[in-house]
Amino acid sequence: MRIRLTAVVALSALLGLTACGGDSAESDGPVTLRMTTWSANEAHLKLFNEIAAEYTAANPNVAGITFDPLPFETYTTTLTTQIAGGNPPDLAWVLENSAPDFVNSGALVPLDDTLKATDGYAFDELTPAATKLWQTDGKLYAYPFSTSPFGVFVNTDLLTTAGAKKPAELIAGGQWTWPNALSAASTVQAKTGKAGLVVRDFDYKNWDFLSTVWTGWGAQAWSEDGKTCGFDSPEMVEAMTALHRGIFVDKALPGPGTTADFFAGEAAMTITQISRASLLADQKFDWDLVPLPAGPKGEYAVIGQGGMGVLKQGRNAEAAADFLAYLTNPTNSAKLAQFFPPPRTSLLTAETLAKTNPLLSPKQLQDVVLDGIAEGVVKPSHTGQAELSQAVRAALDPLWRPDADVRGVLQGTCAAINPLLAK
Repeated sequence: MRIRLTAVVALSALLGLTACGGDSAESDGPVTLRMTTWSANEAHLKLFNEIAAEYTAANPNVAGITFDPLPFETYTTTLTTQIAGGNPPDLAWVLENSAPDFVNSGALVPLDDTLKATDGYAFDELTPAATKLWQTDGKLYAYPFSTSPFGVFVNTDLLTTAGAKKPAELIAGGQWTWPNALSAASTVQAKTGKAGLVVRDFDYKNWDFLSTVWTGWGAQAWSEDGKTCGFDSPEMVEAMTALHRGIFVDKALPGPGTTADFFAGEAAMTITQISRASLLADQKFDWDLVPLPAGPKGEYAVIGQGGMGVLKQGRNAEAAADFLAYLTNPTNSAKLAQFFPPPRTSLLTAETLAKTNPLLSPKQLQDVVLDGIAEGVVKPSHTGQAELSQAVRAALDPLWRPDADVRGVLQGTCAAINPLLAK
């Protein structure tokens, strides 16, 4: 309960502060900028720091730029608490599930004028599909630096050892479906003792990552207008029943309290994004990357997005916006593309992405990333996300028991969040 209250209070404080206008005041001398991120990945931070060093060398008004990784599980709560406590960063990495709150609250500085005025920026290259979530009233409030579909990384060695069919073989035969994926995962667990399939970052807490599964059944957390709960729909009941059976009966997925890291060789498959591919650089096992398995509604894709925004409450908004324009210009977007699929049309080709993604083949990039961007739906997001997310998590907790009444739990989830959706 304390975690829930903290998240809600922090976000409420954010809305109250931004409604009153910013206290931003540019310094007379060189400034130091701070940007929060959810990634502590060494390769990500190394690239950010390299770009920052190039920028500060050419801009003496900025003495330095620091990147402040915050734990993913509490990222938005920590960020909003910093803002409410008078210690806002100058720039922030905003997750897609909290985009509506940040974009609509007035917490962020509009970026259009700065980006369009930057020489060589090519603002018109940004695809409307990528920018949609980050706009309101025709203004762009965060740059969608990552529009990254989820795929399945595969430890082909584990599947071979277990005598299970590999996803590539199933794809070739038109049989890469959720039943076959769960069957292969179950076989791996039974034959090797290793985990079969891991939905990375879910950990029975971050329920929105399960949209990478239930979307295959045509289910959604709520309607497109955000007013109608979808957890009690027949499609969601069917999807969650299949998932529950996969966890507690077939052991295809590790159960609550059990962790398995695919990138350490502890699982046969994991659902995640290509930004994790760098973790495979020194691995000894053979691996593959394939699209999500087809569900009863056919093939589908789910996208996670990250936006970079300038905080209105920050003290150096003008300098921060200028650095954001540099960080996301065509040249640096191409560098970032090795981890984060960009919103620029000129960079969205398999050949271009392959230049900065040496671990991934052009076919993997086409099948998972480019086709996923073209066809995918974004993970669930809604205004009042902090309170809503905690309510869903609490309501779903009874689902993660062997004897759970799946339909009853999902009906209870809608009962819990309907008042929030109606706000």
